Amino acid sequence: MYYDQKKLHNDLKFFLALILCLLIIGLLFIYSSSSIFALAKYGAANYFVKKQLMGVGLGLIGLCIGRIIPLNLIKNLSSLFFGSSLFLTALTLSPHFSEKIHGSRRWLSIHGFSFQPSELLKISLIIYLAYFLTKEDAQLRSFRYGYFPFLIILGIVAAILLKQPDFGMTVTLLTTAFILFFSMQFRAKQLIITLMTLLPTASALIYLRPYRWHRILTFLNPWKDPQGAGFQIIQSLIAIGSGSLVGIGISHSKQKYFYLPMQHTDFIFSIIAEETGFLGSFTLITIYFLFLYFGMRISWQLKDPFASLLTFGFVVLISLQTMINLAVATGLAPTKGIGLPFVSYGLSTLLCSMCMVGIIINCVHENR
Repeated sequence: MYYDQKKLHNDLKFFLALILCLLIIGLLFIYSSSSIFALAKYGAANYFVKKQLMGVGLGLIGLCIGRIIPLNLIKNLSSLFFGSSLFLTALTLSPHFSEKIHGSRRWLSIHGFSFQPSELLKISLIIYLAYFLTKEDAQLRSFRYGYFPFLIILGIVAAILLKQPDFGMTVTLLTTAFILFFSMQFRAKQLIITLMTLLPTASALIYLRPYRWHRILTFLNPWKDPQGAGFQIIQSLIAIGSGSLVGIGISHSKQKYFYLPMQHTDFIFSIIAEETGFLGSFTLITIYFLFLYFGMRISWQLKDPFASLLTFGFVVLISLQTMINLAVATGLAPTKGIGLPFVSYGLSTLLCSMCMVGIIINCVHENR
């Protein structure tokens, strides 16, 4: 038992070291990628990196909060937490409380303070599903009392997120939720029902919204409109291709000179690839792969089913966000508006990601 616990804590140390590496990489390249834009818009080259440092500080507070709250309390309050975050996310649909950025209402703005409540919804949904799926109730394995309520919960979440609209977040959360469900209670029949329902629904949602269909067409052939819809992905590919093997040097990016939009948020990987080349990109991807590997190892070693599924869900969610971001930056997926976890600029996302890490630490230390 002592050996198992020591092994678990060693895995946690590696896991946290990887996150620290990602945070340092993020601060370095947020400054590198945003300095020109920040200087032109705010008159200070370090504007965004200073705000990200503040986000790291808030994230450490969030990590400590996630660490000290007893797991039993998290489990018992999961329904309340989920309901509250769902209400706050729904509140963004009201123009009186929300702030519209890039055509989406994802941010609540109260007395000048803005935050993205869907980030809280990510945490609360995983917590609630971990509680829901680990209840000792034989009826949960039935369609009527297990799978159907599960679909209702996800349907409400998806409806609110799509109304914002936030298609990328919807895809990420639904994929994570179904991975959790089928890892616990796999039924071939339910999987077939899910695929038969989701595939035509997703196709209809894309086709009925012209901008989504336009994104698909742009993804398939960005060179058809190189100065318009295809501009961003073409500039991203130019940045990645310019990096060659070792890159053109940190802070020497040419694409950050107002060629590549969102260079410090959704497309920060493109700047990293340009400045550090294949070797730097490969190193970053390896860190994320090790993050997934050690995260899975930690979840498999936890004795409490709730803690194990909760850790598994957080690691899968963050890893899915990483894969989607990298796929978008390299032209393998349509643009989604999802940042690179722990690296991209974004206070709400960083704070919530660090809260997840704090809860994972909590799960390890409460392991019995």
